[in-house]
Amino acid sequence: MRAIKIKEGIYWVGAIDWGVRNFHGYLTHRGTTYNSYLIIDEKITLIDTVKANFYEEMLGRIKSVIDPSKINYIVSNHAEMDHSGSLPIFKETYRDINIIASPNGEKNLKKHYNSDWNLKVVNTGDSLRIGKRTLQFVLMPMVHWPDSMATYIGEEKLLLPNDAFGQHIASSERFDNQFARDIVCEEAAKYYANIVLPFSGQVNNVLDYISKLKIEMIAPSHGIIWHSYLDTIIGLYKKWANNATDEKAIVIYDSMWGSTEIIAKVICNVFECNGIPSCLMGLKVNHISDIMTQILTAKYICVGSSTLNNNLLPTVSSFLTYMNGLAPKNRVGLAFGSYGWSGEAVRKIEEVMNNCGFKMM
Repeated sequence: MRAIKIKEGIYWVGAIDWGVRNFHGYLTHRGTTYNSYLIIDEKITLIDTVKANFYEEMLGRIKSVIDPSKINYIVSNHAEMDHSGSLPIFKETYRDINIIASPNGEKNLKKHYNSDWNLKVVNTGDSLRIGKRTLQFVLMPMVHWPDSMATYIGEEKLLLPNDAFGQHIASSERFDNQFARDIVCEEAAKYYANIVLPFSGQVNNVLDYISKLKIEMIAPSHGIIWHSYLDTIIGLYKKWANNATDEKAIVIYDSMWGSTEIIAKVICNVFECNGIPSCLMGLKVNHISDIMTQILTAKYICVGSSTLNNNLLPTVSSFLTYMNGLAPKNRVGLAFGSYGWSGEAVRKIEEVMNNCGFKMM
């Protein structure tokens, strides 16, 4: 396990999870990484750790650069266990390490690990001189947890934003220009659609803040590091955060005996006849997380279900609950379905779409 230099004196020392296929309830077809970054300076600093069962992999990468006992600080940008899981092992093994976290990060870490750690708490605008570099801290509440924050190193023009700008990709390549650009952007879209979308207002606040910073590299805590395509990913985040959509339709459905499927196909054909690209996504063969990736930029969202026991088909009900929680805005909705008796399904779909604030056709 070797560290990978991303800038002079700064190394990626994370772990690659080749096998994970479900993360936060959505499918990670390409696995993921847990990115941790080691800064060699007068005060040696580690930015985030990794999931607990990948501790030895991270430690091996650190040891390829320095003796881990020489680490002075660990910055916990986010207390979720895929980034903080190794902290208890670090504290038990290397007791003199100081942990830095946001105010909510301190609360979450102490509660989750039942610890009495003496943490250094920082807020937006606080900084820490570690030698020739200064770490600057920016709170990012609800992007995507209340404790989330970013660390910025002005001397390196390097932003370490934890989950923001991340993607679930397991890869030996570390930089965006080493990997297929369309895949990295696709996975960034899936990550945004399934995790960050409900917090788009907060994302806009962060984008406003970082627009004032000089940035040459964004190193998130999952996936590929952004270096060559910074303008691309920042532009996409601005689009997604403002719920800007393309003139396209997504038709989502499940069917008992094929009648609702017939309607779904007709709806797709009507969109195409009007010059609007459409995508037909049956819930028997498409996972809800992949559907949300398509919804991220779709203006028209059409959902259909047969009526079952005065209700929706379970797959449709599950999807609607998931979509409602992720709260896409500025969409146009259409509910449809078939039934042999009471026909409540269409009304129930309309209720959810109205709750989402969709303009109904």
